[in-house]
Amino acid sequence: MSVRASLLRFPVDAEAQESCGIPWGVAVTPFSSGDEHGVAPAYGSDGHLLPRCENCWAYFNTYCELEQWAWTCALCGSLNGLPSHAIQRYSQSQACAEMSSSFIDLELPVEESTEAMQARPVYVAAVDLASSEDFLELIKSSLLAALEALGPGSLFGLVTFSHKIGLYDVQGPIPVVKNVFIPPETEGRLPINLEDVMPLLSFLAPVETCKDRIAAALETLKPTTSWERTTAAGQGLDGVLFGGRGFGTAMDALISYLSSEYGNTFALARVFAFLSGPPDYGAGQLDTRRYGEQYASRKEDADMALLPEQTPFYKDLASIAVQAGVCVDLFAITNEYTDLASLKFLSIESGGSLFLYSNTDDSTLPQDMYRMLSRPYAFGCVLRLRTSSEFKLGRSYGHFFPDPQYENVQHIICCDSFATYAYDFEFANTSGFSRHSEPPVLQIAFQYSIVVPTLETLDPASKSGSRPKFSLQRRLRIRTIQYTTAGGINDLYDNVDPETVILASLEQGVREGRLLLHDWLVILTAQYNDVFKLAHYDSGSPVSRVDVGFSQCPQLQPIPRLVFAFLRNPLLRFHEEGVHPDYRIYLQCLFSALEPSSLHLAIYPLLTSYASPEKQAYPRHSLSRAALITSGSPIFLLDAFTNLIVYYSPTADPSLPFPPPHDCLLRSTVNKLKQERSITPRLLFIHGGHEDSSVFENYLIEEQDVDGTGITSVMGFVSFLEEITRDVSEYLK
Repeated sequence: MSVRASLLRFPVDAEAQESCGIPWGVAVTPFSSGDEHGVAPAYGSDGHLLPRCENCWAYFNTYCELEQWAWTCALCGSLNGLPSHAIQRYSQSQACAEMSSSFIDLELPVEESTEAMQARPVYVAAVDLASSEDFLELIKSSLLAALEALGPGSLFGLVTFSHKIGLYDVQGPIPVVKNVFIPPETEGRLPINLEDVMPLLSFLAPVETCKDRIAAALETLKPTTSWERTTAAGQGLDGVLFGGRGFGTAMDALISYLSSEYGNTFALARVFAFLSGPPDYGAGQLDTRRYGEQYASRKEDADMALLPEQTPFYKDLASIAVQAGVCVDLFAITNEYTDLASLKFLSIESGGSLFLYSNTDDSTLPQDMYRMLSRPYAFGCVLRLRTSSEFKLGRSYGHFFPDPQYENVQHIICCDSFATYAYDFEFANTSGFSRHSEPPVLQIAFQYSIVVPTLETLDPASKSGSRPKFSLQRRLRIRTIQYTTAGGINDLYDNVDPETVILASLEQGVREGRLLLHDWLVILTAQYNDVFKLAHYDSGSPVSRVDVGFSQCPQLQPIPRLVFAFLRNPLLRFHEEGVHPDYRIYLQCLFSALEPSSLHLAIYPLLTSYASPEKQAYPRHSLSRAALITSGSPIFLLDAFTNLIVYYSPTADPSLPFPPPHDCLLRSTVNKLKQERSITPRLLFIHGGHEDSSVFENYLIEEQDVDGTGITSVMGFVSFLEEITRDVSEYLK
């Protein structure tokens, strides 16, 4: 469980927090294998026996004062009696995890009803047939990669959708598909339950015995446009809407179908939904004309108009999925406007992910599928943050489902080791952390389930030996952190984590989001100059000698570049600059779940230079052409999180091998970065002077003429700092 605070030392009171201008909060990655320093938790058992405070319900931890018969809560200061089993347990101080570490992971007992459940992992692929041959070829290769990543004992189902739903039974000698037509009406429901079309246990096939037949079924997939017309005409079905994409009805029916075995056959079902365009048929269909109308008229704020969902259908469907134990990962492979602003809720609120690929040619979908299924994940998670009494949680951000009854409790249906959630803090009273109060304490409790494989030994006479079996394990992970308070504003600035600070909101639209971020930097710069007495006054007005580079505080120095780069990022660029609204939504979903270091890369990429493929020259350069020229290095590696670019300068020695050899340092670095990433970055090799370098040059944002959109009004970094200087001078007047 990694926890990174924006301020490593906390402000002493609300006045200090407001004066410093830095957001106060934490970013939490609950299922990461270790803490922010890579240290693993102390593992143990009997999590249900861990003492809890009778006043604030915090868990016992190493910061609590322990007496023979009682303990004092480190969060609220209440005295609690120790039950007899705890007295005996704590008599040997190092014998249990909670006495040896403030970061623990304890096993919880599983209820008898849950223990009897077959905890088999269930995966279902929902494939759009209102698509193209290229789309289906990509889906086939991706699902074949996914099958290789699935462990033995997993169950797999294949369903297709267009203007009808197709269920595949692959457990017989040849694949059998049964179809149900989708009513075209927006309020229409299927005339029959899918369970009546095909029993669920016939639909869900064991991967280890049916892998070849699943692959054979995938080969039979054809787009509706190439074969459905002839079949329908032969049956005399007039009026069928060919190419219709009844995604909403299909997902509603599929979730209901799977829910019948939730808690019996499976504890979590993951649905991979592959879309080639917007849902345009049956329930949940979306009107994509609003994109064309806004783009053409520009009479309204197009960015604001295209950000909200146009129907609550998919948000409501996500709530049903949560109750049914179904997590939906949505893969959109299209450059057509698909209205991800409406669709995103089905994935992010059910614990899944949203992926967008603009074309099939260079899509990383097969690698992303394999990577996603190869890494461990937790499900049925509950996340709760508690604080000592002087401060409390403000807003929370991330892909979770808020508990309808309890405050500050979030449900996470499916959580991998990269998923990150952010929280703001605020003071609970005006006095803050007084000199005589105990240090501030934060406790994070994360309860989750994992599927643990075990081997069930068969009869010795049986030739098969053993077969995979799965058991459900419930665990409680707790991290308790004690912070110190800063001695003053200077101390706060010295303890800023710049990677954790940046937050941008699109709630009020792109234009308002840009203004808020710009104004925040102006206010922060003004307050910093005021604290360090750096703004000089002449005849009652501040002159332009404002320190916008934070020269007195190294921890703040990266922030202006981060803000500048964020304002240049497609997430916050204007609609009329050619930013596709679906791409903006994809970035919003991606960025809001990234841990701070990854988000920093996605906003302001890392540019490294190499003297040769075997020797690094400089570890970091600014994103400018001037940096390339002055470094004199022939090779550059740019890491933009979603893209990795190896760029050879036009002046590079022709004897340098291009692309770099597979056994060199540069290649090893690239491979390591790819392995450590939550998604598969697109890897490009560009030889400057020999091929188009615009993809690389578009990242060199610090110079005035570099933007990539052709709009000349965009400022470079120097001009941006000059504007901030003027605005700070105005603010200080």
